[in-house]
Amino acid sequence: MSKLNTRVGRDFQNALLLAKACDLAYYPEAEGRPKFQQDLGMDAHLISVDNTQAYVAHDDGAIVVAFRGSESPSSIDGFKDWLLTNAKNFLILPEGRAGTDFVAAGVGARFHKGFIEALEEVWAPLLAEVQKVVKGKARPVFVTGHSLGGALALLAAWRMHRSFIPIHQVYTFGAPMIGNDKAAAAFQKSFPGKIFRFVDRRDLVPRLPTVSLQTNEYLHCQEEVPLGPQSVTDAIRDLATSTPQAAFTTAIIDQLWGKVNTGVSSHLMPNYLAQITEGLSGKG
Repeated sequence: MSKLNTRVGRDFQNALLLAKACDLAYYPEAEGRPKFQQDLGMDAHLISVDNTQAYVAHDDGAIVVAFRGSESPSSIDGFKDWLLTNAKNFLILPEGRAGTDFVAAGVGARFHKGFIEALEEVWAPLLAEVQKVVKGKARPVFVTGHSLGGALALLAAWRMHRSFIPIHQVYTFGAPMIGNDKAAAAFQKSFPGKIFRFVDRRDLVPRLPTVSLQTNEYLHCQEEVPLGPQSVTDAIRDLATSTPQAAFTTAIIDQLWGKVNTGVSSHLMPNYLAQITEGLSGKG
């Protein structure tokens, strides 16, 4: 099995290997551990607390932290309510130890409450496992995730960095936005040229949470790597720009979510694996 390239810069071979790790992250440990060994040549251990799961995998050359997306990878309804409803009000500065880590992002930086809480569930055992693996042998650390897992990967990379674990790169696939413009700027400063967000142009989830583009306070971290055929997100753009913020009722959000679900196949890991494989072959 090919090893991860530890040079600086975006690498489609790395993207494919990490996308495979994200796909394997959906398996329970009894199946996932042998698959990590068979498919990626990595020893792996699942960290699972409540609804948040991540595999910590490693070989002689690298360490990979791969976050699982929603529990049902064939559906994205599982995180609809806390992703979309009152999304603007979900921008917070966390409290407690998490707050200590994220206050370092600077004045005005705010993060999605649901994502912060999901990471907090698993943070203590996850950090302990990563620290143990790093202590065993220092190697480049890659953090990755699909969908919700991509959002958690970004936030976890920040907290690992604050815990003196050097992050080599972060690759996400179909991930939503995690915070406001100041949060995105802080990530750009702390991880220059190390964040690569792979986005199928037909996938609407990376455009969320964005209840109204007119007053949207969320912004993505760079760098976006577009995949698939050219397709503007007309469904979100037209609905968002034609509807005042005050008029965004549950019915409007349901209508928007219906548009997202119409193209759900473009959001799933098999599609991202196929698109990245095409990119490697020069067809993408």
